[in-house]
Amino acid sequence: MSNDKPGRRVPTGRIARVGRLGALAGRIATNVVTRGAGQWATGKRPTLSGLLMTPANITRIADQLATMRGAAMKIGQLISMDGGDFLPPELAEILARLRDNAEPMPKAQLIEVLANQWQPDWQDTLLYFSFTPVAAASIGQVHKVITLDGDILAIKVQYPGVKASIDADVDNVATLIRLSGLIPKDVALQTILDDAKAQLHQEADYQREAKMLSRYRQLCTPYTRFEIPQVVESLTTDTVLAMTYHDGIPIEELTTASQGIRDAVMAALMTLFFREVFDFQLLQSDPNLANYRYRLADDKLILLDFGATREIPDAISRGYQQLLQAAADEDTKRMAVTALALGLILPSHSALQRDAVVAIGMQACESIRHQGAYDFGNSDLLVQLHDMGMALTYEHNFWHVPPADALFIHRKLGGLYMLAKRLGARMDMRAIAAPWLD
Repeated sequence: MSNDKPGRRVPTGRIARVGRLGALAGRIATNVVTRGAGQWATGKRPTLSGLLMTPANITRIADQLATMRGAAMKIGQLISMDGGDFLPPELAEILARLRDNAEPMPKAQLIEVLANQWQPDWQDTLLYFSFTPVAAASIGQVHKVITLDGDILAIKVQYPGVKASIDADVDNVATLIRLSGLIPKDVALQTILDDAKAQLHQEADYQREAKMLSRYRQLCTPYTRFEIPQVVESLTTDTVLAMTYHDGIPIEELTTASQGIRDAVMAALMTLFFREVFDFQLLQSDPNLANYRYRLADDKLILLDFGATREIPDAISRGYQQLLQAAADEDTKRMAVTALALGLILPSHSALQRDAVVAIGMQACESIRHQGAYDFGNSDLLVQLHDMGMALTYEHNFWHVPPADALFIHRKLGGLYMLAKRLGARMDMRAIAAPWLD
């Protein structure tokens, strides 16, 4: 058994978790009063959001939510849906900190959790258990294990109390976000929160993730480029997911690989995305780069973490194939009709708003209309989409929340675009999309 790194105990009870947020609110309030008094004394007229979102308070919020883990840590990412690119910079900074600040459970708490899920003498049933997690995220942490038979496994252990606290955590953190004044009152925040709760409850159900993992693995069987873990059912419970361990380098390390490798990897991932939406109708919707690894020895792409896997309804799948065709044909009228049917725009929206949404859709598919290899590394596509999204939101007053399925499709595609940009990939996107075009 290896030694673990120090960690902070996850608060498990409802009172303890609410108390953490209450204490956080108290410290922030004290800071607001102190700063506000100081600014008034110098003749300035402070704003509430300006007093709340100071560097010190941003650090306090991020650190406290990272300590609580669970929904309290993840809600901001789910509210943003796109990693915060369309949110005010103060809130985006909190989200960025939360993506990197997960802390592992201390060893004593981990032993207690596994004793409850497996058996009190569980350590005697394994040859090796690494108490230092190989990954720690918002809902659970992953450990490397060797069984008595010599099999190498990855064991994902859910933080205690996370599942029971999802609804309360989401509501409490949403209250902090509302108080900050950073989210306009026109935004249908409750719809987003309800979707976030449903998504988090699914991610916290490890039996569901095990089924999704097995289903996705079966669908990918013909595509040997991908390697996907296999569930070990005998060690899997509601809050412990056991699967085969697969080693590889983080995909972002491919920035130093040859152009050919980078292009081939991204082409495979883009093709897989189209298969997910149009063929599998099963989308692994979390674009976190930690979910992708690469093994140079046999040129394998390893796919991890299927907690955020979503079934894509027939109507959504067909609608997005129509959007893809409309973009390829530069048919703005067809795109507008399809966007209306999908709920991306509403009948109540003005012609200017509808045109702006269609323009964003067309721009997002620029690479599909490009002849030959599209150079994502030298493209400012992401900047253009960001600017167009901000203009739609603020200049055209477009505070509309699309259906959850659409949001998760956009989120996954946006993550792939960012990865392609980071890797400097060049791909013939028209050829990649060809199987799904007329």
